[in-house]
Amino acid sequence: MAGKPLAWILLVSIALIWGTSFILIKKSLQVFTPGELGALRITMAFLALMPVAVRAIPKLPTSKLPILFILGMNGSFIPAFLFAIAQTRLESSITGVINAITPIFVIVIGVLFFRHKVKWINTVGILLGFSGTVILLLGASGFDISGINYYAFFVVLATVLYGTNINLIKQYTPDIRALHITAVSLFMTSPFCFVYLFGFTDLVQKISLEPDFITAFFYISVLGVIGTAGALVLFNRLIQVSSPVFASSVTYLIPLVALMWGIWDGENINLYQFIGMAIVLSGVWLANRR
Repeated sequence: MAGKPLAWILLVSIALIWGTSFILIKKSLQVFTPGELGALRITMAFLALMPVAVRAIPKLPTSKLPILFILGMNGSFIPAFLFAIAQTRLESSITGVINAITPIFVIVIGVLFFRHKVKWINTVGILLGFSGTVILLLGASGFDISGINYYAFFVVLATVLYGTNINLIKQYTPDIRALHITAVSLFMTSPFCFVYLFGFTDLVQKISLEPDFITAFFYISVLGVIGTAGALVLFNRLIQVSSPVFASSVTYLIPLVALMWGIWDGENINLYQFIGMAIVLSGVWLANRR
């Protein structure tokens, strides 16, 4: 297939997959605790990419393993738990929009710690994105500070970790394939998931006692295998057949998909929150301008 049509097909596919992940988290939380959900999500993604990790580890220099472990914690392990915790009190559509500020933190952390430079238009975008996030946080309570949903900060923290990870990858692992980075980092963090699931949860009992276990487990399997492992493969391919600028435009589509799923599921979103969403997306767009 020609490069341009394939790029558009990949772009839309990735947006649909990642935009759907927030509603899958919401549905999974009807049966699983946030901790169980986060650990199972990483476990399923690890199992999907385990063959890749087994082949890649012997080829990697041992000096790269510590940074790959850090990348696994920042980019997969900790965010999986943060998103699950956040969505116990936060609508999936709002979570998807806040997640869109990840590119802003890529820029901010790059400037603060890696001496990257930005133009004034990018700075305006950063400020606009933060302003939109504040409106999102306050909009649900009618701008009553006492009613702010502090669970949104779990999502913000996850985007900070994502932004840090992208800069670390660029700085310390430019010679390692992105697929290998993800597979090996998941391999290194997965033991923590196994210990947690079978040592500190009631997962085994839920298999026989929870009537909706199979349905919720299916949601998590899709979330881990397709939403984490599969989407990464597609995203890597998108970068190969297009450009980083085109690939980054998926950031603007993911919140729209999350929003549509949220409306379909009966989530209530007021005018202030819609305004905040529009401002966030405008800020992300300006922050990524060349």
